Amino acid sequence: MTQPTPLPRGSWARLLANALSLAARGWPLFPLRPGSKAPALHGEDRCPRTNGCSGGHLKWEQRATTDQSVIVRCWSHKPYNIGLATGPAGLVVVDLDMPKADSSRDAPGGADNLLALCERAAQAVPATLTVRTPSGGTHLYFTAPDGIRLGNTAGKLAPLIDTRAHGGYVVAPGSTTAAGTYQITDDSPPAELPAWLLALLQPSAAPRPLRLQMPGAVRSGSAARAALDAECDTVRRAPAKQANNTLNRSAFKVGRFVAWGDIPREEVEEAFQAAGEERGLTVTECRATIRSALDSSARTVRARETA
Repeated sequence: MTQPTPLPRGSWARLLANALSLAARGWPLFPLRPGSKAPALHGEDRCPRTNGCSGGHLKWEQRATTDQSVIVRCWSHKPYNIGLATGPAGLVVVDLDMPKADSSRDAPGGADNLLALCERAAQAVPATLTVRTPSGGTHLYFTAPDGIRLGNTAGKLAPLIDTRAHGGYVVAPGSTTAAGTYQITDDSPPAELPAWLLALLQPSAAPRPLRLQMPGAVRSGSAARAALDAECDTVRRAPAKQANNTLNRSAFKVGRFVAWGDIPREEVEEAFQAAGEERGLTVTECRATIRSALDSSARTVRARETA
């Protein structure tokens, strides 16, 4: 995993100024480790159950804030990178990744795939607040639609295109990693999420035949989600050098519930994607590991009666 970049003390003022500017837009923030993409907040296993957590452990999305006094106190302590909680901010961020370094020279990136999507939909590439990432990728910021709760997706729109909404976060502009700085390249106000993109992101509304829900089926769905929650917590608590292996094992374990039809694969992928990123793994690393583990689990799963 990429090691955090040491920052000169003069960078603190710039990070603080950026954090205050973003909070003034009404976007809740939380600290990321200096020079890193990983949250700097304590995990549940080390929760002191004091202050904001006195009523129970609060995760990063719940602790994200626009309170300027809290932000000043936090970013005066260390040169934290800035995490922006997209769900509470009312944002949907479309993340256009670059191809891997070992890809063929003409492999399309996320921006190319978005352009192809736009052409098929006979739509222009959306103009909105745009951030260039240190890897050469792009974050497109959109306002979330009213009354519709969107989650995170990984590759649902097209390869190398992810989205962040409820349950997700992005590294905000002004933050710095070993590869460089997240920079705003178009400071236009975030546009509304285009209706045609929203239609692609919403779960399929295809009608399903009515069937009697037996108690055993209810218990199976509950067991699947309990297992998913437990394994996601395992990923978040994994030692840094074991994070990817832990993600692989945990996703493989939950894969049997997907194969049995107890829980949608998309729900499992999104939950593990968020847990892996929270632990400090990259978007691409998480996506590849999760898909490989679920595919492997589906190939080797035994019938429920013999499991």
